[in-house]
Amino acid sequence: QLVYPHDFRLTEKEKTSICYLSFPDSYSGGLGDTQFSFRLRQSGGPRTSPFQDDGRYNREAPLTLQREAAHYFGYVYFRQVKDSSMRRGYFQKSLVLVSRLPYVNLFQSLLQLIAPEYFDKLEPCLEAVCNEIDQWPPPVPGQTLNLPVMGVVIQVRIPSRVDKPGSSPVKQFNQENLLPAPLVLPSVHELDLFRCFQPVLIHIQMLWELMLLGEPMVVMAPSPTVSSEMVLALTSVLAPLRYCCDYRPYFTIHDSEFKEYTTRTQAPPNIVVGVTNPFFIKTLQHWPHILRVGELRMSGDLPKQVKVKKLAKLKTLDTKPGIYTSYKTYLHKDKSLIKRLLKGIQRKRPSEVQSALLRRHLLELTQSFIIPLEHYIASLMPLQRAITPWKNPPQIRPFCQEDFMKTLEHAGPQLTCVLKGDWLGLYRRFFKSPNFDGWFRQRHREMTHKLEALHLEAICEADIVAWMKDKSEVEIVDLVLKLREKLVRARCQHLPVKEETLQRVELYIDTIIGSLPEDLQAVLHH
Repeated sequence: QLVYPHDFRLTEKEKTSICYLSFPDSYSGGLGDTQFSFRLRQSGGPRTSPFQDDGRYNREAPLTLQREAAHYFGYVYFRQVKDSSMRRGYFQKSLVLVSRLPYVNLFQSLLQLIAPEYFDKLEPCLEAVCNEIDQWPPPVPGQTLNLPVMGVVIQVRIPSRVDKPGSSPVKQFNQENLLPAPLVLPSVHELDLFRCFQPVLIHIQMLWELMLLGEPMVVMAPSPTVSSEMVLALTSVLAPLRYCCDYRPYFTIHDSEFKEYTTRTQAPPNIVVGVTNPFFIKTLQHWPHILRVGELRMSGDLPKQVKVKKLAKLKTLDTKPGIYTSYKTYLHKDKSLIKRLLKGIQRKRPSEVQSALLRRHLLELTQSFIIPLEHYIASLMPLQRAITPWKNPPQIRPFCQEDFMKTLEHAGPQLTCVLKGDWLGLYRRFFKSPNFDGWFRQRHREMTHKLEALHLEAICEADIVAWMKDKSEVEIVDLVLKLREKLVRARCQHLPVKEETLQRVELYIDTIIGSLPEDLQAVLHH
């Protein structure tokens, strides 16, 4: 019905997809308001973002919270109430917030404030809200922001890449000058993991492995809310490692990728997809891992835990909750985690405390797995003394899987993790996954940038006048062009170099040009 701001360009294909993804696609008898999320592939080529950002946000934000380049997130507030004046006897409407940022908590909290007003007052309400949001500061990693909207101030901290993983957000809230007291969100994005994983707590190890390996997985849920929360919870279990595969928190049969995912002529893609329509039980039967969950109910006891079942059992539409897979875990189960969570349930510990326990456990598991890889890749970096000013910097040595495996005997995950099992098998399979590829590319890029930065520093330390003594004009001009190119690259790629180093290189260039004949000086200055 309405897109606001009016000048926001969406292709027809995107509009259609957003419409289908904004409503539950199977009968939901529940009346009232529900909230859920989706993620949508952008169609129709790259678009300029209305935000002026030179990439600083993505450089400083944690990898898991970067602004997406090719996908939109949709945050939905859906209302369904009886209304005899409507043709179908119901009022059904959704307000959807579209963003490239995965701030599920912030945007869903915002919708809780805006949507009820919007259903009542319609467009004027959106106009007023957008005018307020226009005044919000940009999200700067590491900063705590106060965001005024509709008489409330939402206070939230934007996480930064330099935050220590697993530390609780710094309490740097200055409450005294804010009246009324702000609505403080503990996190822009973290879900209540304990609540999301209620029915699968005893299988958390298996789910972590499946996510680590980027395995194709379907989450079948009774509602878009359960489906989207479960998918987002699953993709967050590897933090701070980035989950590099595709994921769809909520997916309908009308989706343009429906054919691509349901075809049996090729293997299912590396993706986690959340669905609610029972029709998918039939069309996605050939997928290797299917998690079927019921409604999430918080109760005083450990909720009924689903069982791992054979895929062959997945036949009927009234399929029971369970994890349908033939996957055998590489690592043994961690019984101590379940015991601690059970104790928490008996002691009526708040859900956020249980979630923190769970998140800590997953973080330690991921770190135990990734630290040996980090150590090995750091050893591929050339020695600093091999970096000399007048030669191209040496290459990073190639990553050799067998060499890495040999390091595990002395410096493997067993140093930091009590879990026994086939760690070597897990690494071998991880090497074939998109998550390894994504991690390796990221690290390689960072190391290449570091080498370039070290090379610039070596040039700054060098005695340029001594070097020029026995050089021809051609060699000197060549050096000027090379140094200029290095400077441009350092600034464009925001290499980790001090500004004073760059200024010294500029000074060098001017010194060198000054020593050349005037006709050459003119050409080079030009």
